[in-house]
Amino acid sequence: MWKEYVMKTFIRMLKDESGASAAEYALILAIVGAAIAFAAVNLGSVIANSMNNAAKCIKTPPTQPVTTGGAC
Repeated sequence: MWKEYVMKTFIRMLKDESGASAAEYALILAIVGAAIAFAAVNLGSVIANSMNNAAKCIKTPPTQPVTTGGAC
């Protein structure tokens, strides 16, 4: 008896076509926010490495010409 009630409730929930609730909007917002935070952290580290490499090249310029793919 209990299993039938649970299944009928679950099927009714799947067939429900009402608009998105606040919980669904919150879940979407959390996923988008996490993606933005992840991208910002990765982009920040890439920018920091580039700035450190540029500062190193300014402090100690290379003694020989740099070929393609060089650090400076």
